[in-house]
Amino acid sequence: MSDYPNHPASTETSTVAGRERPGTINGAFWAFLASAVIGLLSGVLAFANKDALVEATRNANRQGGAQLTEAQIDQAATFIIIIGLVIAVAFALLYLLFAVKLRAGRNWARIVLTVLTALQLISVIFSTNTIMGYLSVLAAVVGVVLSFTTPSNEYIAATKVAR
Repeated sequence: MSDYPNHPASTETSTVAGRERPGTINGAFWAFLASAVIGLLSGVLAFANKDALVEATRNANRQGGAQLTEAQIDQAATFIIIIGLVIAVAFALLYLLFAVKLRAGRNWARIVLTVLTALQLISVIFSTNTIMGYLSVLAAVVGVVLSFTTPSNEYIAATKVAR
């Protein structure tokens, strides 16, 4: 741990540029973190639902008149789960990175988080989703709302001036 208050290793302070970090920024940070964790859990739990995905793929194969073998159906289900998990990990890492930057008072991070949340919301609206998907997007929306409140706006403006 560094003795310098602005050193990146210093976690003892909740101030940026001499200004106390408002609870709305901390709340937004934790909401985005919760969204990331819930999204990751949702991706991991997809492995538990592989049998259901295989069955849905099998039914779609029969109804669509395709001639996929059982091995191809199993591979397709595995591929879908892996892609979903990769996307969940990528979104979690992005949320974490940008939430840390938001907590440091970076306006661009707030904008990026808003865009990511909008994309996540669109994904939930236009696709079949689970309760965890809805909870994840709800946490992200709460984070966006908190990041645009008056105390958050003042904090971000003050940190911009201080830089």
